[in-house]
Amino acid sequence: MEIKFINPWRSGFGATLKIKMEKPTTGRSSFDVALKHIRTFSLVIYCVITVVGTVGNGLVIYVTGFKMKKTVNSVWFFNLALADFLFTAFLIFSTVSLYQELHWPFGNFMCKLNNFVSLVNMFASVFFLTAINLDRCISTLVVVWAQNNRTVCKAQVISAVIWLAAGTCSTPYTYFRTTILEGNSTFCKYSPTVTKELKWSLYTFRFVVGFLIPFLAMLFSYVAIGIRSRQLQMLRKQISHRVIFIIVVAFFICWLPFHVLSFVELTFSEKIGQIGGPLTMSLAFMNSCLNPILYVFIRVDFQNKLQSLCFVVEHALTEDHLPFTSSRFVPSQFPRVARRSESTANA
Repeated sequence: MEIKFINPWRSGFGATLKIKMEKPTTGRSSFDVALKHIRTFSLVIYCVITVVGTVGNGLVIYVTGFKMKKTVNSVWFFNLALADFLFTAFLIFSTVSLYQELHWPFGNFMCKLNNFVSLVNMFASVFFLTAINLDRCISTLVVVWAQNNRTVCKAQVISAVIWLAAGTCSTPYTYFRTTILEGNSTFCKYSPTVTKELKWSLYTFRFVVGFLIPFLAMLFSYVAIGIRSRQLQMLRKQISHRVIFIIVVAFFICWLPFHVLSFVELTFSEKIGQIGGPLTMSLAFMNSCLNPILYVFIRVDFQNKLQSLCFVVEHALTEDHLPFTSSRFVPSQFPRVARRSESTANA
């Protein structure tokens, strides 16, 4: 703020005194400082997610696509890793934008493409996680049927359907995404024509289809696996309650805050979204780099056999590690049933 004071007793040079006064510190400046620190922290997280997710998922893609024999299990993990790999690879654009205080320098086409790819892989990643868990559940509950009907061809068809469904679910969000010029900066956001009611519809659909239904399906699958394994008294180390709990809780913790904040931002204030948005998005993106760790590397194999990382990944993704469906398990069970039936008949 600048105040001019005119001395009526003097004229000419120095007749006007200029006094500069700084504006008092307001809540806005504190908000800007907090926002800057949050964005800096989020930038670090984005970079870590990009590196870890790209390397981890790339390793899984290499092993499942080129090193392993093609099985149902390898098809699931290949597509899951591919979805997470693309998700983390395209995260570089969001990282650059966040570094420039959300300025989008890549144009309108890349704005739409980046949003489409990110959402496609978000939905695909969630859907493949659900498919893996349901497949394990079915393999546990109906062992004989799974042995006879689980084929690579069917898994590939289901995978294609999942990718198509993910693309269909992502299209409306991409359609309404555009670049908007505000002052000297360009932002990639929803068009001003998008009403609050339409945002509610989009966010609700994303929450129900991209979180609630998959989470309930995974939770049901793991509960069913736990009950069945207790009944058979054959709870393997690979499906211990500890690992199962970590997998479900990791998915819940990573994605729930992101969806909740979307509704909170619509209901209350955009400032909440500016503060919490980078943090909740970082947490949600983190799930893509956690998947290789939770589904592959947290195993006894990784703890005991550190000689070859590729061997660990390949061994962890083989069909033998599907609960109650391995070739070593099923034959060992049927002789018992046969012996019981023989003893019953003799009696």
